[in-house]
Amino acid sequence: MVRSRAVVVVSVLTAASVLGWWFGETRGAVSRQYRVVQVLDGDTVVVQRDGGAETIRLLGVDTPETHHPRKPVQCFGPEASAYTASRLFGQLVRLEDDVERHDVYGRRLAYVYLHGANFEEELLRKGYARLLVIEPNHAHARDMLDDELNARARRVGLWGACGNAP
Repeated sequence: MVRSRAVVVVSVLTAASVLGWWFGETRGAVSRQYRVVQVLDGDTVVVQRDGGAETIRLLGVDTPETHHPRKPVQCFGPEASAYTASRLFGQLVRLEDDVERHDVYGRRLAYVYLHGANFEEELLRKGYARLLVIEPNHAHARDMLDDELNARARRVGLWGACGNAP
């Protein structure tokens, strides 16, 4: 009986230690600031990092295309791109990782925080983006879905400008 309790206690302490380390790493990632040095489109930016540059694909959102090699410029794409540029270019942002850190193109996947607020949620609220959840990255999906549904109901941004936006 004493031995089984000891095993349970050790297991709980180990799990708590691992979780504490993981949450500490996540907080560390969010506390560091990066300057946005280029905006590629509405959902992709470049940040200055440790003397180099890193391309960041904003997690949880998809803005209409403006520079896709096989797709034409989509309705509200230029507006979404211009909005992201006006809000993020030159700004210091914080990045929050989710489960998967890079996409198939080598871009870092991250939630972007501007002045402490999740920028992806702002894009959704204002109708510049659609929700795009690519598993396993879904940390903020529920809140972001609410933001998109609210924008759709109010017909703001692409939801009012693009007719039956997909």
